[in-house]
Amino acid sequence: MTTPTGPAGFADFVNARYAALVRHGTLLTGDRGHGEDLAQEALVKTYRAWYRLHPDGDGEAYTRQVMVRAAWRAGRRLWRREIPTGQLPERREADPYEPRDTARLVLDALRALPSQQRVVLVMRYWAGLSEQEIAAQLGCSTGTVKSRSSRAISALRRMDGPLARAFDLSETSA
Repeated sequence: MTTPTGPAGFADFVNARYAALVRHGTLLTGDRGHGEDLAQEALVKTYRAWYRLHPDGDGEAYTRQVMVRAAWRAGRRLWRREIPTGQLPERREADPYEPRDTARLVLDALRALPSQQRVVLVMRYWAGLSEQEIAAQLGCSTGTVKSRSSRAISALRRMDGPLARAFDLSETSA
């Protein structure tokens, strides 16, 4: 049944899961604005497929799959639509606790990685997928997933700062 706002249940799904999808998109892209864009583009595709997905299918799994594939493909493009500048036009007030904010440290570290390495790490350690599941979702070999993951972890170990030190400690104690 279709309501004036769209297919039945879709608005409830978006209201309930939008924040989590944006958080997932932020991790995949390394930027909150791009994460919101990614979530919204994926929700448009989910909206179109909602009749196939609802009530028996998993709308969130479908949406996350669309997001992961879009983030993976974005890493292959040479043109990223934006040209970074050396200086931001606006600066917010300095937060004295920000250097110790773990979420900020993790996001900054992820942002420094190439997009395909970032996607693999997010799927492996945040979504909890196996290497085989990641390879199946991305349409690549398990070896590709392993090499991207290995390179990303090596890059994280080389980064300076509290996150790199914490990462090195966790690796030596395991």
